[in-house]
Amino acid sequence: MTVLYGIPNCDSVKKARAYLAAHGADYTFCDFKKTPPTTAQLEAWLADIPLDTLLNRRGTTWRKLTPEQQAQAQEPAALALMAAQPSLIKRPVLEHGGRFYCGFQTALYDQLFGTGG
Repeated sequence: MTVLYGIPNCDSVKKARAYLAAHGADYTFCDFKKTPPTTAQLEAWLADIPLDTLLNRRGTTWRKLTPEQQAQAQEPAALALMAAQPSLIKRPVLEHGGRFYCGFQTALYDQLFGTGG
């Protein structure tokens, strides 16, 4: 089962969705805004994705956090922050073949979906 997690208006998510559609990939899209990830999901993602990669420290949501909140953005506090504010998660998150991947990279998707680039 392949699941793409993200926010529909995010440019990286749009690129990933366009790639998957163009390559005929069977996937489900999960909108963070409608169905925020649980802390259990985030923990599973962290098994494959380092926290420094998963936590988006470049976005507006991060900049709106207080310095105290930013300083506490280590596990487990980071999990609670990301669950409460999914915009803090770097997008998209792809679940494929029992593993999790973060961000959109054509070469990675080519490798995962066997399209060879």
